[in-house]
Amino acid sequence: MRELSEELRVVQDQMTHIVDEADEKSLRALVSETPSAAFEYREAKKHADVIQRLHGQLTAELADLERRMNNLLDRMKEPSV
Repeated sequence: MRELSEELRVVQDQMTHIVDEADEKSLRALVSETPSAAFEYREAKKHADVIQRLHGQLTAELADLERRMNNLLDRMKEPSV
């Protein structure tokens, strides 16, 4: 879980940067209305979408591990019959 939490932290940091960059390129594409600016935005948006999906997957995986760990801990607390 520690490794996954650290990976999630790194991805969150990267995601913030990549999403901000995509937003900036979106504004540039709107203002400049050039094909190259639109292309740059589409490429940045693809990267932002990928890292957001990865973030979602890591978050779900970490939540699943925490749920499984809590279930195991609960089972350990149950008295043996």
